[in-house]
Amino acid sequence: MAKNLPEHRPNSMRVDVEVRPTLLLTGCNGQLGFELQQRLAILGRVVALDRVACDLAQPAALRKAVREVRPDVIVNAAGYTDVDRAEAETEQAFAINGLAVGLLAEEAKAMGSLLVHYSTDYVFDGRKSGPYLEVDAANPLSIYGKSKLAGDLAIAQSGAHALVFRTGWVAGMHGPNFAKTILRLGRERHALRVVADQVGGPTTAELIAEVTTDLLARYWQFDDRQSFPFGLYHVAAAGQVSWHDYAVEVLRHAQKRGVALRAGPEHVVPISAADYSAVAPRPAYSCLDTSKLRKTFDIGLPDWKVGLLRMLDQILHLPEFTVRDVQ
Repeated sequence: MAKNLPEHRPNSMRVDVEVRPTLLLTGCNGQLGFELQQRLAILGRVVALDRVACDLAQPAALRKAVREVRPDVIVNAAGYTDVDRAEAETEQAFAINGLAVGLLAEEAKAMGSLLVHYSTDYVFDGRKSGPYLEVDAANPLSIYGKSKLAGDLAIAQSGAHALVFRTGWVAGMHGPNFAKTILRLGRERHALRVVADQVGGPTTAELIAEVTTDLLARYWQFDDRQSFPFGLYHVAAAGQVSWHDYAVEVLRHAQKRGVALRAGPEHVVPISAADYSAVAPRPAYSCLDTSKLRKTFDIGLPDWKVGLLRMLDQILHLPEFTVRDVQ
């Protein structure tokens, strides 16, 4: 059942079984949730809930939503993701990223369901010289990282069958992200100042959704699902890059596609994280070692540029980037 992920495989998997699973997807309107909603339907019946229908900050409402659906699989793509604002909204961040995740794990355990959850590279402090392994000690620097780690620990302590995918620098064509911000600023300004001393592995929401769908298909077809290799896995595109060089690549590709820019790739000025003065501290190095995922499931993960360029081509066709030119 080994599979190797190509650059893009729309609707390439089918679950050919008599009973198709019910999947509950939270955060369906987010970057990742949007991509998951497009793909999970090939596996079974998807109940996709947005923040209004399923607010993770409301425990009673969250339990009610899960119990009404009684899903075979819970895919939690919702979360508190504003890294800087979390420093001031600590209680909210922990309620959504920690307590609610523990609640979902409890419900999954009680129903015998599988929980799929997404964690972050920001659980690490960035002091390691090489990519982080799943077994490396977590030491988050920010409230956001600490709240996400609380969710990871809650799942581990629940005893629920779970797949926790730790990833980072996520971007997709749906919703706001760093790449879209750089495209917008490149059209509006004559120069950009971007942090050059923080390094990570940019990963598209599309790739994460493809990996998720692939593994869920295998899980549902597994002879003995109780012995499926559950656990924590790092999911990230291959390679690494600084925010500065990532911005340069975004503008370089936009320029090749004929986008009129005020600030081209040569106008991106490298600065330090100290110069940028973000509210929340970020790890200087947060690359993830994906060997456990690749070896366990025989999955190939493309270089970060492959996903970025594909995503940019999709973004550049959106109305917000095609309605006007900048001279």
